Amino acid sequence: MRAMILNSIGEPLKMADLPVPRPGTGSVLIRVRACGVCRTDLHIVDGDLAEPKLPLIPGHQIVGVVEEKGEGAERFTAGDRVGVPWLGYTDGTCRFCRTSRENLCDDARFTGYDLDGGYAEYAIADERFCFPIPDGYPDLQAAPLLCAGLIGYRSLRMIGDAERLGLYGFGAAAHIVSQVALHQGRRIFAFTRDGDVDGQAFARRLGAEWAGGSSDSPPEELDAAIIFAPVGTLVPVALRAVGKGGVVVLGGIYMSDIPSFPYEAIWGERTLKSVANLTRLDGEEFLALAPQVPVRTEVTPFPLERANEALDALRGGGISGAAVLVVD
Repeated sequence: MRAMILNSIGEPLKMADLPVPRPGTGSVLIRVRACGVCRTDLHIVDGDLAEPKLPLIPGHQIVGVVEEKGEGAERFTAGDRVGVPWLGYTDGTCRFCRTSRENLCDDARFTGYDLDGGYAEYAIADERFCFPIPDGYPDLQAAPLLCAGLIGYRSLRMIGDAERLGLYGFGAAAHIVSQVALHQGRRIFAFTRDGDVDGQAFARRLGAEWAGGSSDSPPEELDAAIIFAPVGTLVPVALRAVGKGGVVVLGGIYMSDIPSFPYEAIWGERTLKSVANLTRLDGEEFLALAPQVPVRTEVTPFPLERANEALDALRGGGISGAAVLVVD
């Protein structure tokens, strides 16, 4: 099979010809059709996230078809279309798994980080951590649901019933979560890179009633904010934008250092929360909800061999919506 391989941190991915892997107990072999390109992939390649498995096949927004089942794998049959997310394994026994918090599992393994992912023609996945893909979503449009959608959904759940929602960083996750939030009757205020007129127009086209730069003040006080941009300096900015009792959620796996800020910025029972990974329940709930909204993902496709180009475009802020690799 063809695969894009990360051999060393900070280096471009290399195309390689590898043997097709064989599924072990409880696992399935998936012929990959599409794989989303996530900012987490960028953080892995650039070394922001320490100690990935090397060499590594990145990619954790996998859409494909089950080709072969390992011993004991019974959830799917050959030909079923499935999606594979970031969370690829949990032990099921630690204190977090026993209390419905498997996203915090002490021994979790992650697709495209600890486990080879979907920048390849085939991938192996634990069948417990695969999801059926809803009908009506072509492969390319389904891929961003598996991380951008799931993390956005988990972040949205953390803001409670907040009506006026600020989204800092209007990329793959924000363009999905904004649609869900509008469906729930919330109001969207979008913050992009300063001067990103196209990104602000994109946000307004998706229903944001206001869009501006990340250093701008919203036209009215917010009830909550979700920060998807990996920029720590946005934390005190967002705290100042939300009113008393407001919530600021950090929706990324990595963020640059958060600067000090005065106690006044968080006083008034404002809350700062981080989102870590996802649970299978998040996936089941969101993938059932997405067709009801209906969520529509906007994607920029790249062939598998141009994965480095896709990462560069994401690094430079040149993607509206989500980047997706066309594999099969």
